[in-house]
Amino acid sequence: MSETIGIWIAAALTIMILSFLYKDNPFYKFAEHLFVGIAAGYILALSWHNTIRPNLTEPLFAGKDWWLIVPAVFGVLLFSRFIKSISWLSQWSLAAIVGIYAGLAVTAFAEADFVQQLHASMLPLFSADEIAKFQQHPGIITFLHVTTNFITVIGLLAILVYFFFSKEHTGGWGTIAKFGTGLLMMGFGAGYGYTVMTRIALLIDRIFFLLSDFLHIL
Repeated sequence: MSETIGIWIAAALTIMILSFLYKDNPFYKFAEHLFVGIAAGYILALSWHNTIRPNLTEPLFAGKDWWLIVPAVFGVLLFSRFIKSISWLSQWSLAAIVGIYAGLAVTAFAEADFVQQLHASMLPLFSADEIAKFQQHPGIITFLHVTTNFITVIGLLAILVYFFFSKEHTGGWGTIAKFGTGLLMMGFGAGYGYTVMTRIALLIDRIFFLLSDFLHIL
């Protein structure tokens, strides 16, 4: 019975969300607000059980790490925004959060976005193993494997040329820059296509749920 009720509720909410394809209506708004409310409550509970309790309340009540009182006070001050007379106190908490996050993010992004990408671009133009495989089994697929690193390095250099604005993009230099532009457009297009495919996959999943679990047509 509980499983059947759950399927009916899920089907009703799915139909309410899909009703927006016709036009905006109260059913869609109800489902939207319900989803946002449940998601906010879930994130709050998750934050309490996975972050606040093990990292703040438990160490404090255990009588150790008394310095955690400082971040606890800053966290409480965030709620002062709801009281107009002392709302300025929350700015201290926000300043601490932004400053600490900026300091941590600089090193994290430098490592992830710069160092790792720089390391990934330092490739041998041709791999001896791939060349050996191509000699044993010549074909389009093995040829692409042999030239993958070469194409990657050439494409990277062309894209860097596009972002080199100290020299006018004319002549051969401009041709290389245009080639880099084309590669960028291909990358953006692939990213957009992946996003569309993800959304379509979610839509197919919901339609399959309605036709299979709910209506038992499939």
